[in-house]
Amino acid sequence: MKMEVELLSPIAMEDGLRFAIREGGRTVGAGVVSKVTD
Repeated sequence: MKMEVELLSPIAMEDGLRFAIREGGRTVGAGVVSKVTD
């Protein structure tokens, strides 16, 4: 799956960083950052 996301607040990110998507205290998705664009 390919996604492009714009964050509401700045956060330090780098390629290879693992992340989780949470909703209502539950993890609904997870992945790895493959490329950071400005």
